[in-house]
Amino acid sequence: MKKLLSLLFVFIAFTVNLSYAESDLWDNFGDTNVYGQKPVTDEEFEKAIESKKGKPKKNKDKLLRNGESIQESNETQFLSKMPKELPVLLIPLNLELQKDVILPVGHYQVSGEKKDGKIYLKLYQAHNLLANLSATETNDDFGEEEINFVKLLQENDSQVKIIYGSVDFNAYTLVNIAR
Repeated sequence: MKKLLSLLFVFIAFTVNLSYAESDLWDNFGDTNVYGQKPVTDEEFEKAIESKKGKPKKNKDKLLRNGESIQESNETQFLSKMPKELPVLLIPLNLELQKDVILPVGHYQVSGEKKDGKIYLKLYQAHNLLANLSATETNDDFGEEEINFVKLLQENDSQVKIIYGSVDFNAYTLVNIAR
């Protein structure tokens, strides 16, 4: 048994391909590696680390936009200055705005406007104003999670309600369904 184990050990020792590293792997790449990066010496690495130690860390608690910090006192002012993307409303049926004035089926961008103490909802298609609807301002957020929203809700068999919300106000209007 001892002879068999000794013979097996000798056989394994001669069949194993032993390789010795004469240098590190960076020598295989020359002056740059696969990504085109130049190898860095230990001294260069330590110098880079030391240069970063003296710099103060940025405060991650404040959101910075254009050098201005956002705090509770100026959040609303900041949001109202942001460029607005108008919410899109899908109207799946013809609506009667006035007698013989029909708003056809389609997608509309909706913007709300407060003018002379009255609220108006403006419906656009391709930058063309197609409807200017008088609306009623409300404090109700209609259970929506977003700040800017517009939706079409069935009010009854002959009317739909368009609800609108923005940073400035929430509003709704009732529109008759065209027959």
